[in-house]
Amino acid sequence: MHTAANGTWPSPWFRQLRNCPAPRLRLVCFPHAGGSANFFRPWSGLVPDDVELLAVRYPGREDRFAEPQARSMEELAEPIAQACARLADSPLVFFGHSMGASVAYEVAVRLAAGPRAPGLAALSVSGRPGPGKTRSRGLADATDEELVADLVAMSGTNAEALANPELRELFLPVIRADYRLLDRYGDDVAPRSLDVPVVAYYGDQDEHVDADAVNAWSAVTRSGFAARSFPGGHFYLEQHAAPLVADLFARLDTSAPHPTSA
Repeated sequence: MHTAANGTWPSPWFRQLRNCPAPRLRLVCFPHAGGSANFFRPWSGLVPDDVELLAVRYPGREDRFAEPQARSMEELAEPIAQACARLADSPLVFFGHSMGASVAYEVAVRLAAGPRAPGLAALSVSGRPGPGKTRSRGLADATDEELVADLVAMSGTNAEALANPELRELFLPVIRADYRLLDRYGDDVAPRSLDVPVVAYYGDQDEHVDADAVNAWSAVTRSGFAARSFPGGHFYLEQHAAPLVADLFARLDTSAPHPTSA
C-alpha cells in the first residue's frame, strides 16, 4: 500500500509515523480520549527497523477536525476494523492508551470475527481498567473549569495549551465527546476472549487505574496475559516511552526472556 503525501495512508483512519517497505509486522497505536495520532510520533525512532508504525486518526481532530466525532464505540471501532482488515500482508500488533485501549480491544474483537482477518500478534492495553472495572467519572458534563483541572492533574503537559482560551474552545468539545462515548460504552461490556496474548501497562501512581483493575484484562484472552507498571501517573508513557516500547517488542520475541512483570 502506498503512502499519501501528507503522511497518512490512503485510508483516512491511519497516519503512517514510520515507513517500512516490507515490514515483518505493523504496530498500530490507538490514542487516548482527546488525543490524536501525533501523540505517538516520538515512537517513530523507538520501533525496530523492520516494523511499520501506524497511529489511528480519530475523526474530529487534527486534519479530520471538520468531520463529526463518533458517538458510540460501534461507530468508532467498526470502520477502524474494516481498515485494519485491509492490512493483511503483515501481522498486526495493537497498542491502545486509556480510551484507546478499549478501542483497540473492540477492533481486535471485530477482526477476530471477520472472514478475512489479518493476523493479530498481540494486544497491548495501557492506562485503562479491564472490562467490568471501568467507572464513569461524569466528566462529559463537568464544567469547563472542572474538566480543565482534571486534565491538568493527569498530564501537566496540557496546562499551557488549556490556559489559552482559543485552544481550550477547540479542545474541550473533543474530549467531552470522547468521554460521552465512553459513558455510553459503559461498564457492562461482557469480556469476549481473543486468541492473542494481552499485556496491560499502567502508571503506578495513576489514581484511576490500579493493579486489580488492570488484571481484569486477563479475562479477554485465551492466550497469555501479563501486566507491568511504570513509575508515574496516567500519562506515564510520555516519560517512559523507550522502555515501554522495548518491553512491548521483547514480549513479541518468544526466543528472548520476557522482562519482569509487575
